[in-house]
Amino acid sequence: MRSFATLEEFGALIGQTVASSDWITVTQERIDEFARATGDHQWIHVDPVRAAAGPFGTTIAHGFLTLSLLPVMAESAIEFANVRMGVNYGLNKVRFPAPVPVGSRLRGHFKLTAFEPIEGGAQITMEVTMEREGSTKPVCVAESLSRRYV
Repeated sequence: MRSFATLEEFGALIGQTVASSDWITVTQERIDEFARATGDHQWIHVDPVRAAAGPFGTTIAHGFLTLSLLPVMAESAIEFANVRMGVNYGLNKVRFPAPVPVGSRLRGHFKLTAFEPIEGGAQITMEVTMEREGSTKPVCVAESLSRRYV
């Protein structure tokens, strides 16, 4: 966890990787819960027997499940002392370059690419690269926008 006393202190780091998250394990239970929540029950995600004979040899996480881990990763990576509220403002780009087999451990690396003052706070653009332990290829690369209010 990297802590910042002010948004301005954070904003001075444009172009730098500012923090990395804790590791998160992607379990079959998490995949199944995501399938129930979204209605996406494709066999490659939820049928371990059929997936064992599939292209990855096991079930894999949904791409959107991987992306949905971004907030918990950010929470374990970056802390602002003077911020009263943060909101997700959206995404500019998202890619899933590699699959996430069940049992994978993932973490996110956060690079500050833009910092714009707004009324009451700042709009922050981060390039988030999610890595899978033991793999050289990222599983998700996303440009995430958030707003932080003091």
